[in-house]
Amino acid sequence: MTSDSEKALDLLTASRWLAPYPPGLAQALVEEGGLARLAAGRWAQAEGDEETGLMVVVEGAVDLYCQAPGDREVRVGHAAAGAALGQTMRFGGGPRLVTAVCAEPSLILRVSDAGLERIARARPDIWRAVAALVYLQLRSALQMAAETTALPPRQRIAARLLALTRSRPDPSVLSLNQQGLAELVGLTRKTVNIHLASFRREGLVALEYGRIGILDPRRLQQAADS
Repeated sequence: MTSDSEKALDLLTASRWLAPYPPGLAQALVEEGGLARLAAGRWAQAEGDEETGLMVVVEGAVDLYCQAPGDREVRVGHAAAGAALGQTMRFGGGPRLVTAVCAEPSLILRVSDAGLERIARARPDIWRAVAALVYLQLRSALQMAAETTALPPRQRIAARLLALTRSRPDPSVLSLNQQGLAELVGLTRKTVNIHLASFRREGLVALEYGRIGILDPRRLQQAADS
């Protein structure tokens, strides 16, 4: 049986994020990190935590929330297995920016700032990898903002579904309910339900409790582009 450490190592070794770096970097992250299996609904990290570092979703998925005016928590992202998130005080950052809550039972790898510093003694290229990850997170946030500003509802929903599938080992299934999708695209649940029902009639998606199946990515891309 494959151990949790082996699963984390296999995932990091195959990740596009670490592809430009020597394979030993993935091994170092696993050795310096801590692995935890968390039930659905458990927090993997909290907004405002002073202890920063990296978090990798090895199995499962997490929903990302941040504080909004009116003391509300707003869902701003959904990260599936293979996603790497985080920041570090080394680059002048502050406390954690988002709360990560497990959307399903998950295996999480966490590497603290102290762990990153220890890795850097032998492998200083870890800081290039972390900077690249921060850039990827910024690019993803800007893309979501652009979609929300520029795309009408049907195209926006299609584009966000496709973006979410690209980060999953199994791109055909999203562990995300319709309310969660509505929050991610900045629309009401009623509006999202209308367009998802249309996608289902067209054979683009399948709808199950807490899950959205992607049946025809090519035509869904056409819907996003039209």
